[in-house]
Amino acid sequence: MSSDITLKQAISRLTKAVDVLEQSTGQRLERDQANQDSEEEVQRMGADRARLAQELDKSEARAERLQDANSEVSRRLVSAMETIRAVLDR
Repeated sequence: MSSDITLKQAISRLTKAVDVLEQSTGQRLERDQANQDSEEEVQRMGADRARLAQELDKSEARAERLQDANSEVSRRLVSAMETIRAVLDR
């Protein structure tokens, strides 16, 4: 009868060990999935950052072209006003 108790104890211990292993495996899988999700998010953020940097570069180039055009228009207006004053002063 003592071997029955020992066998029952061994089975109980084995069952507990398998339960702990399954729990640990489940937790590991959850952590792995969370890590994978995080890595995917980092990749998406990197792609977004690259896209936004490209858009910013385009916007800055456009702003510079507009500033140049504004300066040219201003220069031409001053020149036109000086020409008109010169004609009026004659």
